[in-house]
Amino acid sequence: MRLINLVFSMILALVLTGCGNKDKEDHRCTTAAEDDANMQNYISANGITAIKHASGMYYQIIEPGSGATPTISSTVKANYTGKFTNNSSFDGGVASFPLGGVIEGWQIGIPLIRQGGKIKLIIPPYLAYGCYDYRSIPGNSVLVFDVELLEVE
Repeated sequence: MRLINLVFSMILALVLTGCGNKDKEDHRCTTAAEDDANMQNYISANGITAIKHASGMYYQIIEPGSGATPTISSTVKANYTGKFTNNSSFDGGVASFPLGGVIEGWQIGIPLIRQGGKIKLIIPPYLAYGCYDYRSIPGNSVLVFDVELLEVE
């Protein structure tokens, strides 16, 4: 019985170790420099006048808005479109959510405008979903959001 348990434990350890190493070998995260080059190429190809934030993301304020300014603890309602840098959409619509519960790029970018404002956010993977796939978003994706801030609570 002890021999069976020992063999089973060894097989389980090999399987778990093999899976972990395979995932690490097959996947590489982009660097901040690669992400920045991708964002700059998108900005140039699409004629966007964007500002680089200290975080590494780019943004363009289309309309600053005149209402309340959101904070990380605000609940916001936004009309948005999410796109990849090839301009294909992956998400969009009107949604309400706590700002503290969304990707870091939104937490940084949305407070740059006020209620009624519009902004374009060009977000590197490290401020979004990282280097691994997330639902329909492939790992290492630079994400582009057009956001209209409808309400701030």
